[in-house]
Amino acid sequence: MGQTKAWKLGVGVKYGVDVVTDIVINQPIEVVSNYATDPDHAAEWYVNIHAAEWKTPKSLAIGSQIAFKANFLGRELTYVYEIIEYEPQRKLVIKTVTGPFPMETTYTWKDLDESHTRIILRNKGIPTGFSKLFTPFMSTMMKRQIIKTYRR
Repeated sequence: MGQTKAWKLGVGVKYGVDVVTDIVINQPIEVVSNYATDPDHAAEWYVNIHAAEWKTPKSLAIGSQIAFKANFLGRELTYVYEIIEYEPQRKLVIKTVTGPFPMETTYTWKDLDESHTRIILRNKGIPTGFSKLFTPFMSTMMKRQIIKTYRR
């Protein structure tokens, strides 16, 4: 597997939560990006996601929607992400269309050499409702979940 290279977290002015992480994975970019962009693999490697369901026909493209069920902060969450930007093996941006709070997730892959890929993952959003109470701690909690996910 890889090792964590850098962390950036914070509670920003524009976004209540803005967490940026990156890791180097000892696999070629096509293996890493193809696996990470397949929602059918989400429950295998995301520690808090336990189900994914395509809401649109199976084809990763701008406008595709996928529903996820996850556990976070001791609660089960159901949310739908829509793909808003996609460049195969380079970048994927997804944004919630339904869920507990507006969130945008950006995956960026960088080919370091034939067998090493850097993943940069950015999660940003504005907690609402019950989650808003946890805004000051949300970045730290998200960071912990991402570390667990990277270890998988």
